[in-house]
Amino acid sequence: MRSVTYSMAVSLDGYVIGPDGGFQWAEPDEEVFRFATDEVRDVGVHLMGRRLYETMLYWETAAQDPKTTDLEREFIAVWNPLPKVVFSNTLSAVQGNARLASGGLAEEIERLRAEPGGGNIAIGGATLAAEAAALDLIDEYRARVCPVLVGGGTPFFPRHERHVDLELVETRTFTSKVVFLHYRVAR
Repeated sequence: MRSVTYSMAVSLDGYVIGPDGGFQWAEPDEEVFRFATDEVRDVGVHLMGRRLYETMLYWETAAQDPKTTDLEREFIAVWNPLPKVVFSNTLSAVQGNARLASGGLAEEIERLRAEPGGGNIAIGGATLAAEAAALDLIDEYRARVCPVLVGGGTPFFPRHERHVDLELVETRTFTSKVVFLHYRVAR
């Protein structure tokens, strides 16, 4: 059965977006960017909300920019063909290898888990991940913890009153002092 993973960069105080709406502090160096690209290679389908979808649209045309680096082109080669499912109440159409969700989050994940094929089901975006967590649908949490305190904003972890036991799978410290933490939900 395909695992549902939630992976994002996060500040040390637990936010994926700061109080000003920015996340420039999470911009990866080459080592972390390569690691994140490799992580996407293990994804079979990516679920995301409207805001993350709109942010990631940049990559649909980035290869046309002469300033795009070889490392970015490598990411584009992995990201653009990846199937994506977008959850939105306001979008009527999406671009690239994306489709709008035809059902609720639980129904989409159940259907995707039943489909043949490999790769994880990745969830991107804190709001969608909070919904998945509340429904107990996330199997793995993967945080790239950035050495910064932003003081508020959008939290990586949903603020629900529930207890979830986790098992440590992997840790890694990068030269930039970003720390990767990979946990599996103990079931």
